[in-house]
Amino acid sequence: MADRASGPGPLTRHTRPALSGSSSTSFLRQIQERAPNSTQVLGFLTLVVSGAILLVLTGLTVTAGVTGLVFFAPIILLSSPVWVPAAAVLFVVVTGFLSVCGAGVAALAGATWAYRYFTGRHPVGSGRVDYARSRIADTATTVKDYAKEYGGYLQSRIKDAAPGA
Repeated sequence: MADRASGPGPLTRHTRPALSGSSSTSFLRQIQERAPNSTQVLGFLTLVVSGAILLVLTGLTVTAGVTGLVFFAPIILLSSPVWVPAAAVLFVVVTGFLSVCGAGVAALAGATWAYRYFTGRHPVGSGRVDYARSRIADTATTVKDYAKEYGGYLQSRIKDAAPGA
């Protein structure tokens, strides 16, 4: 039985005293002190079993792949003049279809966002759009005012250069 240590410290494990002069008893005591707990043993067994299963599945996959290649290689080799152009056409068709679908989804998302924005539902990013619109309007107003001032300046300079004009 294990005795409790006095005080708030951790529990200590006490073993039976060894017989004097017995090396086998001290060896067994060292093994018991270093023995793994049940969680470690269960984890190790899980690791061994899952590793063995994965090794078997890898072997079956490689075997099936090599066997299929051996049996179907002559057929693939003889029919390759048909398969290569067919695969190229299929690749182009699938790529085009996926591109059109992606563009359609993007257009639908943009139209939905614009509908929500113009109906006042404030979709994500509408604050940035409003900020950019106000910046553009402010810049346009500033440029217009500057053009009026600068245009008046040019008119006075033209009159100075050509008084009869």
